[in-house]
Amino acid sequence: MPVGSVFQSEMREFIDVVSGASIRQLTNYRGHSHHLYFTNPGWYASGRKLLISSDRGNRTNLFGIDLETGLLTQLTDYDPLPPPHEVEFLRCCVNPVRDEAYYFHGRDVVALDLVTCAQRIIWSLPAGFVPSQINCTADGARVVLGIHEDLSARLHVDYLRGYVGFRETWAARPLSRIMAIATDGSRSDAVWEERYWIGHTNASPTMPTVITFCHEGPWELVDCRIWGLDLESGRVWKIRPRRVEGEAVGHEHWLSDGVHVAYHGSLPDGNKCMGVVRFDDQDSVEYAFPYETGHIHSNDFRLVVGDAGDVVRIWQFEEPEFGPPRVLCCHRCSNHIQQLHVHPRFNPAGTQVLFTSDMSGYGNVYLADVPEVNRLPDLEVLR
Repeated sequence: MPVGSVFQSEMREFIDVVSGASIRQLTNYRGHSHHLYFTNPGWYASGRKLLISSDRGNRTNLFGIDLETGLLTQLTDYDPLPPPHEVEFLRCCVNPVRDEAYYFHGRDVVALDLVTCAQRIIWSLPAGFVPSQINCTADGARVVLGIHEDLSARLHVDYLRGYVGFRETWAARPLSRIMAIATDGSRSDAVWEERYWIGHTNASPTMPTVITFCHEGPWELVDCRIWGLDLESGRVWKIRPRRVEGEAVGHEHWLSDGVHVAYHGSLPDGNKCMGVVRFDDQDSVEYAFPYETGHIHSNDFRLVVGDAGDVVRIWQFEEPEFGPPRVLCCHRCSNHIQQLHVHPRFNPAGTQVLFTSDMSGYGNVYLADVPEVNRLPDLEVLR
């Protein structure tokens, strides 16, 4: 279908059988749909629309969903491409100050006007490199992304389907760079380079010059998972350095204040933790956390959502610790490929949780209303 094609609403509403929470299923198609990666909010048009990826007509393209009417508008029209540059939008991001999105198509970073669907190339990958996450700075002026050496000629890699070659890529110490690319296409700068696999470049939602990135690889083996970078000075620093050999932290993400970074982790003795730290590695607070989390997201560290097991679960901070896991809804997702990871995240207001699930047999996008948390069933009691 061409750009601008409109699909009739596929929305349906239902009540979760376990929690009683109201759920809206936004897509319903015999092909996989998913929202953007959980660190990349996909809302635009002042929150009235949501950017998603959907497989329709044996192609993968971007669509905008009107959250009031349910109408889906096709925003791109691409033919499939072979790996390692296949068409996928999991790492696509939205400009926080205007209705524009950025993603890789082949070797090109493309800027997409979400109103007119006009496209323009703002940067192209150098030969011999592949990309990781894309993110946009708080002022909308730059796209930041990590790239690393393409090792597919000597390693069997398929990160999207089973993390194939994940440990091997980490061990190979590929040359990696962090690029800062002007969203108007006027310039691009390599702001950091090292021989360590770099991934998950995440821009602060309030500080235009500060980003985090990670040393990718097995969490318990990387030297330090979370790093900070000042785009102006090029200064790099560790955030929450390793404290015990063999401990693992990850799923780091910015809180909405753009100052604090949240994460979860585990210790070699099996104990788990949930933590928050300032971007400058100050004021670190960590809580013992004896629960399975999966991917986590939080706007303010008062409520945390996770996707471990087959339910979307919420924890509420109840001084001096987090309360028990409450069931928001069942997701029953297979997590078979990256596009079918649940990746729950709160909307900016914290009133809904966005997630992906193939509970219907195909990946679809859902929005769950967040009721009063203490009224949700206690997962530990249900067991």
